[in-house]
Parts: sequence; structure tokens; C-alpha cells
Amino acid sequence: MSQDQNQNGAAQPASGDGTGTAVTGAGTSQDQRTASGENAQTLTTRQGHPVSNNQNLRTVGNRGPATLENYQFIEKISHFDRERIPERVVHARGAGAHGVFEAYGTVGGEPIEKYTRAKLFNTKGKQTPVFVRFSTVGHGGHSPETLRDPRGFAVKFYTEDGNWDLVGNNLKVFFIRDAIKFPDLIHSQKPDPVFNRQTGQRIFDFIANTPEAMHMVSFLFSPWGIPANYRQMQGSGVNTYKWVNAQGEAVLVKYHWEPQQGIKNLTAPEAEAIQAKNFNHATQDLFDNIKKGNFPKWELCVQIMSDDEHPELDFDPLDDTKIWPEDQFPFLPVGMMTLNKNPENYFAEVEQAAFGTGVLVDGLDFSDDKMLQGRTFSYSDTQRYRVGPNYLQLPINAPKKHVATNQRDGQMTYHVDAAPSQNPHVNYEPSSLNGLKESPSQGPDHQPMYTGRLIRQTIDRTNNFGQAGDRYRKHEDWERDDLINNMVGALADAEKVIQDKMIELCTNCDADWGRRLAEGLKAATNADGGNQYNDQQAGQAVQQAEEMAHDAKPY
Repeated sequence: MSQDQNQNGAAQPASGDGTGTAVTGAGTSQDQRTASGENAQTLTTRQGHPVSNNQNLRTVGNRGPATLENYQFIEKISHFDRERIPERVVHARGAGAHGVFEAYGTVGGEPIEKYTRAKLFNTKGKQTPVFVRFSTVGHGGHSPETLRDPRGFAVKFYTEDGNWDLVGNNLKVFFIRDAIKFPDLIHSQKPDPVFNRQTGQRIFDFIANTPEAMHMVSFLFSPWGIPANYRQMQGSGVNTYKWVNAQGEAVLVKYHWEPQQGIKNLTAPEAEAIQAKNFNHATQDLFDNIKKGNFPKWELCVQIMSDDEHPELDFDPLDDTKIWPEDQFPFLPVGMMTLNKNPENYFAEVEQAAFGTGVLVDGLDFSDDKMLQGRTFSYSDTQRYRVGPNYLQLPINAPKKHVATNQRDGQMTYHVDAAPSQNPHVNYEPSSLNGLKESPSQGPDHQPMYTGRLIRQTIDRTNNFGQAGDRYRKHEDWERDDLINNMVGALADAEKVIQDKMIELCTNCDADWGRRLAEGLKAATNADGGNQYNDQQAGQAVQQAEEMAHDAKPY
């Protein structure tokens, strides 16, 4: 193949000389001029700016926080938020229920006010209404609920101080630690843009070049990647947050939902057998159990850590690809959630439910977790696009308390957020003409100190393989067997360079993991270089559909 042609035979424009020819794709022409130092494969923004660092947000020091002037990230993530109309780009398939959260008033036997002034936690027996949406992440709105995928676990608390959204997953870690990589991650899990099929090569091509994802791989490709249902799975906030007390002092926290129904997962063959009979099984399981009065419960636990860098740890506590060791940072119960009411209308309540990681109440705060800071922009931005700028006026999303704002108009406005005695002519603040007034402070603000250069860098303590190897060794034998089988099946049709990279990464986690993956891939490969999995399963399914079908007469 000549150097001026790509693998599809298309001519490539000249590079780095400011020249280039227009190419045609999807009926449009595009200028292909390149600047000095660029070539046709140089990544740019939509403004044509070359992207020299697509791995890291610009942050104050390599631990954060992020800054609003991250134009590259904002362009990338805001476009990603708008890629699907009107279905969610991620978490499209979901089920939901109403319930109540009852606070214990303590955390680990101590008064909770020591750590947070959030009112929903401060009194034993205090009840807060909640709405929970469970979901699969990467697949479409009517996809089977047996597919291998993280599960979303989003809880909306309708507190006396307004809404709090705790938006997480069933697994306690994630694939990436920097939000600028999120569109790339999801694209790798979505169907190929040419032939519209999901492939193992796509996701493992991304993972093979993203070593931090190995901890997530150790869970996702084991039975933990297919929970039996929504009732019997854990939940996690995944990211690191802060609690702030009445003195403005803060601690780092992680949130965990522990199901009182136990935890159950499925192997791939078990999931396939269920899917053959019912691909809505998890939605039905949740609805039917609540209808029968078998109300599922989860205990909310937190882990608490002092708000500093913790150099004694071999990982950064803000890294969402890591778990805080429970022996060092124990789970401390703070309350119990019970789901006791099914939705009356799926679309109005479950589909239009809108969550955002930036929706916090007084006493709860953000950490500098770079994934959390990116999600905080992206989630609410997505809802304004997907549901509309007035999505918070919908009953499922509206706070169950006083609301008075100066926000006006926009699509689908159906009431004005004005106070009963407010001057209707005044939709701004400050004003001397009976407009809205600022509220008194509920306590001193938490004021972290930042010193550092504004940079694009990966965090110092990556430790991509330690916890992934620990998880592999902690799996039971049948879970390790399932992990290897699932990885072999997904990697069998991948290019050898990807297979080799994944064998290397698995070996870095645990030598046995790498050895077993290599042996499995060797056994799955035919003498001609093809593979037994996709050649026989996917390809044969296409052929069988025609051969096994019954002839029909035209009408």
C-alpha cells in the first residue's frame, strides 16, 4: 500500500505544507489544508485548533480543580451530550421507582454534624422522599437487560433544602479518571460508524491504550458485569465528594448503597438463557416486587477520609479508578432507603427524570476529582438539551419545596418561578422594587486553598495495575473462569496488536491472568488466523437466519 493512501485506498492530502485537496464524504466537501507540523491525521477541535493533549483537562496542579476555560473539553463534551435525539446517549435503558430515605442521625456511632451540616442526615428517623432510576449504560432504550454493561444507580433526594442527586453506578470504579476521555470511551462501546455493529475490537482497542481501565475490566468482564437484576446489586457514587460541617471544615467522602436483598450476578451463558425468554426481566423484577409489597431496601454507607493528598497511599484518593481499602476507611452507615411505589407513567417519571452530579445541597460539596468536575457540567447540560431548558419544572424533577428564580422563558415554559408577592416586573437581582433577595448563609463556605500552575497532566500516583490484580485474585474460581471466557470471546476477532497489548496489561495485573488470556486466545484462533467465536457464532447466526427460516407466499 502506498504511503499516500489509507487502508480503504483513499488518497491522503499532503501534510504540513499548508496545502491539501478537498475530499468528499456524506455528500459534503471539506477543506484539507494543514498547518505546519500537522498531517491529515492530526486531531483538532471543531475550530481547527490542533489538539496536543487529549488525555487531560487543564487543572490547577495535576490533581485539580478544573477551570471553566477548558474550551477543548467544553466543545468536546457539549457536542457529545447532543449526539442522540431524543434518547439518552448513555443510560438510555432504565427502570425507576419512588421511595423514602430514613436517616440514622449518626455516622459510625458519631453525631453526623461532626462531618456535615446537610439537614437530611441530622435527625434520627428523618424521612426524605426519593426517586431512583436504574439503567444500563452503553446500549439503546429497548436493548436487553442481560447485556454486559455497568448499571446506573441514580437517586434524587427531595430534601427540605432542595434536590440532591447522587448519580452513580453499581460498580465502585470507572474506566477513566479524566472527563475529557469520556466521549472516546463511549464511542468505543457504541456501534461502528460504518457497519453499525458493536465489536470487542473497538472497546479493547480503547482499553489496550488506557491502562487505568484495567480495574474496571476486572469487574466488568466477570459476572459482576451482568447483575441478576436491579434489586440485588450494589450502588456507588463512584466519585469522591466532600462533606462540610457548620464550621466550614471538610472531609472527603465516598457513597455506597448496600442491598438488603443480597447481591447476585450472572455468567454469560446464564444471561443468554434469560434473554431468550425475557429481555425486560430486570424492569419486570423491580416493578413486580414493589407491586407485591416486597419493597427493596439499600443501606447508605460512607467512607470518610481527611481532605488532603494522603501521600501514604499508593494511589490518589480522588482517582475514580480506585477503591478506598475498607480496612483503612470502613463503611459507616448513615441511613436506609426503601423503594415502595411504582411509577404511574413510565415516560413522565422514568424517561423524563433528569439527574446531575452538580445538584448538591448545603453541607455537601465537590472534590477536585477530575471526572466529577467534568460530569458536573456534562450531566445537567445534557438534560437541558434532551428534555429542555425547563426540565426542572417537570413534576418528577421539581424540588418539593419553595422555588423562586429570575430565570424566564425558554422552550416549554408553563409557569414562572416567581414568589407570590414578587413584583412581576422585576426579573433581576439586586433590586429596590420588591424583587427576590439573597438568602442568609447557612454556615461559612468551605474555602480550600489552591496553589499551582494551570497545566494538562496525568496525576502522579496512577498505579494502574495494583487494585486490578488484587480484584483478579479475590475473584472466586468460577468468576475468574467467566472473566477469561468473556475476554477471549470479545478479543478473539481483534487485531493481534490489540490482543498482545491486552495480554501485556493483564500480565501486569497478575501473571496468571495474562497467561490464561494468552492461552484462551491461542485456542480460539483457527489455523488460518480466523477465530472460532465470531466466525462460528456471529457469522453462522446470519447464515442460519436464512437457512432455518420458513418460506412464505406473497400476498
